Amino acid sequence: MWEPSDMECKTDNVSFRYEHAQETALRNVSLGVHQGQCIVLCGASGCGKTTYSRIVNSLVPQFFHGEFTGRQITCGLDATTVPIDRLTPLVGSVFQNPKTQYFNANVTDELAFAAENMGLPADDINRRIASAADRFGIGPLLGRSIFHLSGGQKQRIAMAAASVLDPRLMVLDEPTSNLDAHAIADMRVMIERMKADGLTIVIAEHRLAWLNGVADRYVVFDGGRIVREYEASEFLALSPGCIAAMGLRALDLEPYRRRIAQMEKNPASASTSSAVSDTAPLLATHGLAIGYRGRDGFTRRVPDMCFHAGEITGLMGHNGCGKTTFVKTLTGLVKPAGGTIMLNGRRARPRDLTRAGFMVMQDVNYQLFSDSVREELMIGLDETDPSVVAQADRVLADLDLTAFADRHPMSLSGGQKQRVAIGSALMCGKDLIILDEPTSGLDRYHMEQVGELLRRLAARGKAILVVTHDEELAAGWCDRIINLERNQS
Repeated sequence: MWEPSDMECKTDNVSFRYEHAQETALRNVSLGVHQGQCIVLCGASGCGKTTYSRIVNSLVPQFFHGEFTGRQITCGLDATTVPIDRLTPLVGSVFQNPKTQYFNANVTDELAFAAENMGLPADDINRRIASAADRFGIGPLLGRSIFHLSGGQKQRIAMAAASVLDPRLMVLDEPTSNLDAHAIADMRVMIERMKADGLTIVIAEHRLAWLNGVADRYVVFDGGRIVREYEASEFLALSPGCIAAMGLRALDLEPYRRRIAQMEKNPASASTSSAVSDTAPLLATHGLAIGYRGRDGFTRRVPDMCFHAGEITGLMGHNGCGKTTFVKTLTGLVKPAGGTIMLNGRRARPRDLTRAGFMVMQDVNYQLFSDSVREELMIGLDETDPSVVAQADRVLADLDLTAFADRHPMSLSGGQKQRVAIGSALMCGKDLIILDEPTSGLDRYHMEQVGELLRRLAARGKAILVVTHDEELAAGWCDRIINLERNQS
């Protein structure tokens, strides 16, 4: 029985299995979302949140093919049969990896793209671009190359582009996965404005604290099914233990923020910092300047730093402050703009740094090359060596990847791909391991699992540097915190 017209999104007994997949992604899902509501889809990685968001905006089954049963009505249209361009002006979508939805290399062109495709007049397009830039605070980014933006800036561009046509429904998949605390606060304000304008909002999200007081309902997925629905007041009244038992992220980040502030102010208070501070650093910088040339280039000096074996250092700071450029410089992927980098007491060339370090990139799609997860972990290693095979088996088990060992890495979810890349870091045997946002898109269990693995690597004498906005990871697993934003010259 279909409900009245104020139901902006109605899912009736939908099941879906992706083409060539063995497991069913969604099982008998039924859900209704009223006009103007904000609902949050939560649950462990791979539980079906992303697949459900794709059903709402018609990407499943019209773009992602497979076995589909049931019925999906979105903005009054049958999303499984109506041409997808009918839904384009009605539904705005922001994906977990914003790069997958860009059509242009220039920010202004990207904002104009959807409106140009709809054949709108130039004056109207320019007005919409200006309005979106103002709402999302991206005016300074207009005209810039998307390729030179930080991960968080790219996410904001994706949000702005999705809103240009003034849709009735917004579908957001992990919109804060690469955002810093300030940008997340801005995202909250954007969502509140959208709600005030009457938009219906569906958010698939692991980070939950920022949505307190914004979300109207929480829908918990597990194994492709909806296992529980909560009104906001009911969900926010749950104890931290109950939230943790469901594998969900914390609803209150203040204890983590206090711990981070303490580590920034007094690194010596960290648990293992004093144990390694007397040893010679594996890596040290002196007068280092980072950056790159070109129209959108920049040069920035960073404070002198030392990184020791056995220590986990968290690198934090706002989006765009240079964290990713800095770690690319430390691994030889970007040449220093000035200064020196010392490796084991000797001046290091970029190729020396590349040999010594392994980097798990923010966008792991750039470093997945093999036809199976197992092969990915064993790149450059002797696959006939029983000890190497045994090590790969242990890593697969430690990262909950055994069931996916023979799957193509690109067929996995975002969180699963992240764990594959971390597995490669565990297998590489190098002394310096750098991870750029290793827990973006990960649920509580897998975030803690990554933290435990970092501890294990540090215990083996590896120097670990983690670029992160994840306050739960930073507070719980790092030995010290460097805030690059507050330590620039």
